[in-house]
Amino acid sequence: MKLPDLAAMEDFGARIAACLRPGDVVALSGGLGTGKTTLARAILRSLGHDGEVPSPTFTIIESYDHLDPPVAHADFYRLEDPAEVEQLGLDDYRDGAVLIAEWPDHAGGFAHEPGCLQITLEIAQEGRLAVVTPGKDWLERLP
Repeated sequence: MKLPDLAAMEDFGARIAACLRPGDVVALSGGLGTGKTTLARAILRSLGHDGEVPSPTFTIIESYDHLDPPVAHADFYRLEDPAEVEQLGLDDYRDGAVLIAEWPDHAGGFAHEPGCLQITLEIAQEGRLAVVTPGKDWLERLP
């Protein structure tokens, strides 16, 4: 999917947000500067968050419990071993919530989960390119 500008990224985020259910994972992959946090912010804004959306690079997990569904936004870039996810208490954050996971491979990945929507962002000639791979739970509700 081509995302030529910020408006397209916002629209894509809104379409994803409209389909989210508790237990889902939006796994955002791609190199530095490809727009993972930008897309996460678009999803959170579309769910009704009107405050700041800091990148969770240093905190690793930011919670948005006031949203429906609640969201845990995680950036696993700094993890050196997927086993560190257990120390973070990720399961507690995920209980009844959506997980937006940047750098999911650093946490061991989530592709095996049926509610995982994998999105790989790449820099394209004009804007970004999103390669979307849905888990089986997403097949009927893809944005």
